[in-house]
Amino acid sequence: MAIFGLWVINKAGGLVYQRNFADGLALLTSNEYLVLAGTLHGIHAITSRLSPMGSSSGVQVIEGESFKINIFLTVTGTKFVLLTSLSDTTAEVVLQRVYDIYADAVMKNPFHTPEMPIRSEGFDTRIGTLIGTGQT
Repeated sequence: MAIFGLWVINKAGGLVYQRNFADGLALLTSNEYLVLAGTLHGIHAITSRLSPMGSSSGVQVIEGESFKINIFLTVTGTKFVLLTSLSDTTAEVVLQRVYDIYADAVMKNPFHTPEMPIRSEGFDTRIGTLIGTGQT
């Protein structure tokens, strides 16, 4: 199991956090990451409206030839995106823990402005500990 990267996308589709954890992803510029986040936000919005079963929260997993994109949507519209290997089975648990860390380290920070880029050393350190060491 490998976790390649983590993105946090705000409810407007803006990328507010991006971090790579393992080799295997193409190196992109910050503008390319912003475009990808906006595109993923659009795909998620479209899939939530296309469901043949009525209301849907949108796509949760996109699988490619060599990786998976796992998406966790919060009630506020923030999306947590985990890029993993195909063999990964822990993405749901990791995304829930990332959300818990976000709620604790970012949303409780009186100096953080919602919907703006995450600039929290505490968040970054705790995410590195969770994902960088392989803890789930």
